[in-house]
Amino acid sequence: MKPLFALAHGIDWLNDRFGTVAAWAVILSCFISATNAVVRYGFDFSSNGFLEVQWYLFAACVMLGAAQVLRVNEHVRVDLFYARLGGKGKVLVDLFGLVFFLVPVMVTMIWFAWPLFWRMFESGEMSNNAGGLIRWPAMLMLPLGFTLVLLQGLGEIIKRVGWLTHSYEMDTHYERPLQ
Repeated sequence: MKPLFALAHGIDWLNDRFGTVAAWAVILSCFISATNAVVRYGFDFSSNGFLEVQWYLFAACVMLGAAQVLRVNEHVRVDLFYARLGGKGKVLVDLFGLVFFLVPVMVTMIWFAWPLFWRMFESGEMSNNAGGLIRWPAMLMLPLGFTLVLLQGLGEIIKRVGWLTHSYEMDTHYERPLQ
């Protein structure tokens, strides 16, 4: 199991790096948005390219940060009974969801997103807006983000199986979000 745990920790490390990129994408997006507003209303000038960069950065934030959210156990879940379960129950529910929902859905999403990205990359598709940008960098976020979530899901499966076999220590505490 040690090589699998090393793989899981490598996936965690990778997603930590992409999580940092996602965090910077939020900051850059806010900065560009504020700059766009000042330039538009202060100098009566606008650029579709800058508006589209905001969307590209937002795509990077969401798609590159999703795996990190899963890694730190802050993802959305339907909490009908999960919070009432003990450690083993939570791990079994997580394992079921990861194996039967997350992994198949991520594989399906990659399957559909990759050709879409590749078609845009090969054609050099541009935005229809005047001064718009090429679209493939934003479209790359889909297969890349889904792949990162798939990898993190596999890492989480390894950790949960390790916890169930008493060969890996993991915090099973779950704090229900305030509502």
